Amino acid sequence: MAEDFDLQDHIQALQDIDTFSLQNEHDIRTMDSGEVLSLVEGAVEALADSSDAIANREIFDVYCSLLKYADSLQGPLMSKLLDSISSALAAQVESTLHDVDHEDQQTYMAHKTPLEMYALLLQWFVSAAEKVKGTDDEEDAPAPAPTRARRGRGGKAGTSRAAAKQKTSTAWTWVNQIPGTLALISKTLRIKTQRIWTTTAERDTYISCVTRPAYHITESEAYMKDQTIRLGVYKIICLAVKHHGHGLAAQISIMQSLQYYEHLSEPMADCFIVLAKEFDHAQLGDEILREIAAKSFSGQDTKGPRAFSRFLIRFAEMVPRAVLKQISLLLAHLDSESYPMRMAMVEIIGLLIRELAASEDLSTDTSQAQKQIHGLYDLLLDRTLDLSSYVRTKVFSVLARLCDLPVKFPKQRLAVTRAAVGALEDKASGVRKNAIGLLVRLVLTHPYGLMHGGLLGLEEWERRYKEVCEELGKMEGGMGKVIEGDGDAEGEEEENDEGEGEEGEGEASEKKKRGKSHANEEDSMDVDGEDEEEDEADEDSDASMAEAGGEEGEGSSAPKKKSKKKPRKSELDMTALTNEQAALAALESSQILHLRLRKKYYAEALSFIRHLESAMEILGKLLGSTNKLEVLEVIEFFRVAHEYQLDGAEEGIKSMLHLIWAKDNSSTGEDGREVKGVRARLLECYRSLYFDALPDMEPKQQVNRIAKNMIELTYGATLAELTSLEEMMRTMMDDEQIHPDVVGKLWQVYSSDRPLPKQQRRGAIIILGMLALARRSVVTDHVDTMLRVGLGNFGKLYNEILKADLTLARYTCVALQRLNGSAKKIKGSLLDKTLRMPMDHPVFHKLQEAIEYPCRSKDWFGLAEQAVNTIYALGEHPDVLCNWMIKNLTRRAFGVAKKKSASPARVDPDAMDQDPPNESGAEGVGEEDKDVGDAFVLSQLLFVVGHVAIKHIVYLELVEREWKRQKDEKQIAEKLAAGHSSQETSSKGGEELDQVAGNAEDEIGDRIAAVRETELLYGPESLLALYGPMIVHICGSPHKFKSPTLRAAATLAFSKFLCVSSQFCDQHHRLLFKILETSKDPNIRSNIVIALGDVAVCFSTVIDENTNELYKGLADEDLVVKKNTLMVLTHLILNGMIKVKGQLGEMAKCLEDQEPRIADLAKLFFTELSTKDNAIYNNLPDVISHLSIGEHAVDEEAFQSTMRYIFSFIEKASHSYLEKQAENIVDKLCQRFRLSEEPRQWRDIAFCLSLLPFKSERSVKKLVEGLQFYRDKLHEETVFAYFSEILAKARSNKSANKPDSELDEFEKILEEHKRQGEEDHLLEKRVEKKKKAAAKKRATRRTTRRQAPAEEADSE
Repeated sequence: MAEDFDLQDHIQALQDIDTFSLQNEHDIRTMDSGEVLSLVEGAVEALADSSDAIANREIFDVYCSLLKYADSLQGPLMSKLLDSISSALAAQVESTLHDVDHEDQQTYMAHKTPLEMYALLLQWFVSAAEKVKGTDDEEDAPAPAPTRARRGRGGKAGTSRAAAKQKTSTAWTWVNQIPGTLALISKTLRIKTQRIWTTTAERDTYISCVTRPAYHITESEAYMKDQTIRLGVYKIICLAVKHHGHGLAAQISIMQSLQYYEHLSEPMADCFIVLAKEFDHAQLGDEILREIAAKSFSGQDTKGPRAFSRFLIRFAEMVPRAVLKQISLLLAHLDSESYPMRMAMVEIIGLLIRELAASEDLSTDTSQAQKQIHGLYDLLLDRTLDLSSYVRTKVFSVLARLCDLPVKFPKQRLAVTRAAVGALEDKASGVRKNAIGLLVRLVLTHPYGLMHGGLLGLEEWERRYKEVCEELGKMEGGMGKVIEGDGDAEGEEEENDEGEGEEGEGEASEKKKRGKSHANEEDSMDVDGEDEEEDEADEDSDASMAEAGGEEGEGSSAPKKKSKKKPRKSELDMTALTNEQAALAALESSQILHLRLRKKYYAEALSFIRHLESAMEILGKLLGSTNKLEVLEVIEFFRVAHEYQLDGAEEGIKSMLHLIWAKDNSSTGEDGREVKGVRARLLECYRSLYFDALPDMEPKQQVNRIAKNMIELTYGATLAELTSLEEMMRTMMDDEQIHPDVVGKLWQVYSSDRPLPKQQRRGAIIILGMLALARRSVVTDHVDTMLRVGLGNFGKLYNEILKADLTLARYTCVALQRLNGSAKKIKGSLLDKTLRMPMDHPVFHKLQEAIEYPCRSKDWFGLAEQAVNTIYALGEHPDVLCNWMIKNLTRRAFGVAKKKSASPARVDPDAMDQDPPNESGAEGVGEEDKDVGDAFVLSQLLFVVGHVAIKHIVYLELVEREWKRQKDEKQIAEKLAAGHSSQETSSKGGEELDQVAGNAEDEIGDRIAAVRETELLYGPESLLALYGPMIVHICGSPHKFKSPTLRAAATLAFSKFLCVSSQFCDQHHRLLFKILETSKDPNIRSNIVIALGDVAVCFSTVIDENTNELYKGLADEDLVVKKNTLMVLTHLILNGMIKVKGQLGEMAKCLEDQEPRIADLAKLFFTELSTKDNAIYNNLPDVISHLSIGEHAVDEEAFQSTMRYIFSFIEKASHSYLEKQAENIVDKLCQRFRLSEEPRQWRDIAFCLSLLPFKSERSVKKLVEGLQFYRDKLHEETVFAYFSEILAKARSNKSANKPDSELDEFEKILEEHKRQGEEDHLLEKRVEKKKKAAAKKRATRRTTRRQAPAEEADSE
């Protein structure tokens, strides 16, 4: 019966099991469980008796029937079936192996059919087991056991789920049987198949049938995660390929698997590695690589290329030499359309470079390896210009890993550095991030530390280069002039050098230690650097020998030449006994070679440093990037650059200080690791640079160093930098990262009696004031010290020799304000935790002295401002003290001349004669030509008056809150005293209390508002009321009061008075706008712009009526005025304090400002404005009109750039909302064509239309409907080009309702009207030309007629 069995036919029939017919088929579905069990047991017993029984067709058909209806079987039966087939096959294999070795051909050939039958059954069983799984997922059949348990991969969860439905399901799970089944197949492959299956076709059919279960199992990702299963599959494939000619079939199967199953990329690569290493069969791997190299991948295909790329990378990681042999073919994928393949090739090239560099040996052909490495580097660098940002990102990632190679490639490193610096301006943030990371690695692993340590200061390297050039020039100039004495001396010197070993490096490190200011810090860093570079020298030696001092080994050439030169010279000294002249000449030649190599070494180092320095400015800008990972990389770069003492790093460290305001927190990166927030990383960076203790340093020295670093952070710092530094210090103090000893040292510096530099003492009190924000105890115990130092001898003029340090006094006042702590006021809360002192406290006496002490320095104004702030921050009744100060300053300003002449050393002799502070006195100041001294004193008075006015408003708010708090407490106490027992009554009483309290608060608010409105500047007993008219008079009479200081102080005071009372503001605000328009002093204009912002906050209606005046500041010539105007307008518009009335075009102009800061501020404004509902959309027509026509119009290039930026915000709107907006904009812009007459306007409107997306059918219809308005403008070439662009954009839209027919018709209409418009335009030109010609003829005739009578008269 077995003779008619054909394996190929049966395998073919298995493709469609439903039509598979059996001679003795049993329909399991119609049989009960007893009959099925009886059938199975009969077949099993038959095979148990003899494995050859499978050749009996009836027995074979029983197994086939069971497998055909496997989805109707239960767990125990499936288990019994597999056990039966497996044990019988194992017995058959054992018998076959014995017979092949010991029996004749006829005997072992009898095993052919049983083996084929078992192979078929096993293949069928594996696919049937999978089919059972698929059925169970869809239905609740009685046989879910294998599937449910297998889903859990034999785990408890999967088993318990199945057990809940059927207890028998735990009897058998397919996943647990897979390893045994694979082992059995491996055993089957030990048979010498070529002896049983004599034809190749039969043998291939059998081997394919045997190996098919293994390939089937690989299709499941869950199975391939199990190492036992994975290794079993590898063994089957490897045995079949090695011993049974399965190579071609395996190649086809594996290529198909890679194409359709992404999870098989790495496992299949591992299989080839096992085949090559354990079975010594690398040919199949080479064939696969060649086939992949010949494949082409489409740019739209993502699945296939990704799988093949992962396969190639894995293969290259494990056996790079095999890939290297085929690299010439694989490189074709560098130009593949599919970017995953290009990324894979970049990764592979990096792995090959690493392999070549690591395996270099002097015994091999290093020149060939060097050539290969350089070629591969060139390929990598070419890919830095790849169209895909993913590929560019991968290139820089690979190059960064190559920096860690033991062999340095100086020429390639310089090229890599250039590419990385260029990539900092890439539009993709991922590319920029990896380029920055590459620069960090390049700095950390640079090869220029062998001779002088690892520092990269440009000035120091330039000096070394200059010295070696001079030395080389002398040596080359002195060639041939060999002096014996010099030669002997040099010989002795070289011998000494030889004996001392590494003396050169010792000297270099000594120079390094002496040359840097931060000695201890640098030492600790440089020791590590030297060790690292010495290792690099050893590792670099092979490469440099191969290049013979050429391209690759220049980094280490100088030290190596020295070490090679010494033995050479010792040999020459031996020769010199017979030929001393030749020895000295050779010695000198060797020294010249050494100097030339040093020169080249220094030149490369300088080139590297200059490339890094050129990147500093761009990196500084990238600190403002919105990509968090990119910012973290920039922070790390500046930290490393600072440690290596690159010149531009200091500026970068200062710039990154502003990142302290970043709001982000730590997150998880793509690789699963925690990524610190920008703020946390910044604090860590600053700690490592300035605050962390250094090893091998005494505690006292540590404290001194940290205190010194903190003070130096304030040197030359701007107000913005100090504000950011303050936040950082507060944060660190909150986290208890500042040791008390450091605080003590800062106080010691501040109070030292030694003549310290002014900025050092100032820095100490600045830092102390910052630390006190977090912990007021920093200053509470040292008030006397501050009064003695800052407001005592060091803070004011205490003798005629030593000048006052008013800045120290100012910062001391700031520190005194910290006595109140920094508890932020909670909106609506009545709590006030501020500390108030009695007015007889010594602090106020010192502050009054500081303000009233005669002084001519402009620094006084800063001191006076902070002194007044301190009085209002700490005093119980600040108004009392300020009254006295204002009166005293008034007496000094308007005192009698006799008093002033008595103290000529302190006060200017030009005095005022008037006593009272009236307008005539003020005029007197202006009328005098030599009144600078008095004008200055008057300026001081007005400054204090103005600042007291503005601080008193804030003080009134505090009084109001305190008043409300007291009333609140009183009413609560009364309520508690009433003692309501019922909860209901209590609740009702609470509501009544709230109403009463609300009414009381309203009364208090009204009372305080009345004081501010009518009493401060108009009350009969108000001191400030006396100065209002004076300030108005001085501001309104610039021709009388010509002192710039006086005018600035008066304008500032006037601005502050405007914020006090709406009545005063209504009466006098026009004067402020007049000064803004006419003043030639940019400081005054800048102050007024800022003041107008404050006035708008207080009395918005006043500014709303005069916003045009405020917008004029955007056109100011002075950069500071323009910047302040833009900032004030940004604040007012975004907070809804003023309405935009068509002036947004002026803000839009700033987008194209030449000054980057102005342009950046404008972009920030529009970015924030875009978050407001319809803000940009509503004002778009006004912006277009403003910039396109009229006196405010800009050139076309600026217009297009500006509108492109503004329209980008409309594109970011939600899809449905965008369609509606776009539709309305199309309609409005088409209407504008009707009223426009200038070609420039046509072009601008058409350009704006081309910026819209035209993604909806409605937008296109609106455009077609508006044809009547612009058809006569289409003859303008640019206008037609924009409409053609719109047409192309509408056609590229992939939406289902795209109106193709309408677009085609629209295109024809456009073409037609273009031709018609051109004809009309030409006709108009001809008509105009004829009119001109006719007019010219008429003029000629008239002239002729006039001339004729004249000629007749002459003839008469």
